[in-house]
Amino acid sequence: MSRGDTSIEIRDLYKIFGGAPRQYVQAVRDGLSKSELGKVHGHILGLNNINISMPAGKIQVVMGLSGSGKSTLIRHINRLIEPTSGSIIIDGRNILEMSELELREFRRNHTAMVFQRFGLLPHRTVIDNVTFGLEVRGIEKTKCRAIAMRWIERVGLVGFEQRYPNELSGGMQQRVGLARALSNDASILLMDEAYSALDPLIRTDMQTMLLELQAELNKTIVFITHDLDEALRLGDRIVILRDGSIIQQGDSQDILLRPADDYIERFVKDVNRGRFIRIDAVMDPTTTAMEKGSLPKLKSGSTLEVAAKELTNSSCDAGIVTGDGGQPLGVVSLRQITAALSSAVEAEAPVRGDIRV
Repeated sequence: MSRGDTSIEIRDLYKIFGGAPRQYVQAVRDGLSKSELGKVHGHILGLNNINISMPAGKIQVVMGLSGSGKSTLIRHINRLIEPTSGSIIIDGRNILEMSELELREFRRNHTAMVFQRFGLLPHRTVIDNVTFGLEVRGIEKTKCRAIAMRWIERVGLVGFEQRYPNELSGGMQQRVGLARALSNDASILLMDEAYSALDPLIRTDMQTMLLELQAELNKTIVFITHDLDEALRLGDRIVILRDGSIIQQGDSQDILLRPADDYIERFVKDVNRGRFIRIDAVMDPTTTAMEKGSLPKLKSGSTLEVAAKELTNSSCDAGIVTGDGGQPLGVVSLRQITAALSSAVEAEAPVRGDIRV
């Protein structure tokens, strides 16, 4: 199993809790509701027909409210929870077919977890917490400490390596947890509500750190959260669960511009759309106005907020969206941006106002 290019395929996954879960899988497939399964049959539907392709080297966010099944789902990826039915394919191998020995090796060497409540060992110092997983793998002590110090430095905790967890703030404890997970050099990083217990400013700092680390390391990260702003900031792909079922999945632009139903619309209605929607999602890629050299250039991937400010400063009603090489990709107008900032925007048919210089 490769370390730098690990994809995850979850196919037809069901989890039913109860005394005889397998006998109800087909009934759930045929439409038996979660409430009826519980009230009539005394079983709980945890996950219902989950299908997700998680690309290698990306951050896959799974979000939902309490009881949606998101933590149950992440615990299937390293088989802390056994599914009732389905498959989990990692680098072409169904982990449900692994022997006990193979599963132990997979957990130790290919996955690492970061928990909401830090999960640190209180009787061990920072450096001893970070080396714990390496010690379990039988790595020589001097090498363990060298690896640990590298990651302690990377997460900004140099000088605190001999402190105990109760001497650290919540944010610092979470940095220790992250350093411990990264020290194992696992290709898959599982983060279950990792930042939910942190204060807002510390949480933002930790999100920034994760994005910086991911730009360097290209891990396959599965990140669980109930916070949409966090999901939109971190996720290359986002899955939204409700009552154990997938309601919608896609990138941040799909979620914001094309909500699948009223439930998703309620999720996104209070989001600051200007911070997350990119001009590429609302630009007109076909207009001949790109030939007008006097229009200001806007970098592809810019948010609506940034683009609106640049157009306002340029006193132009529109700008040319350009790629990394400076090639024109389309044109976006202030009118399109204003429409996209409204929760009622129709993204499939963006407003195309008059383009004036």
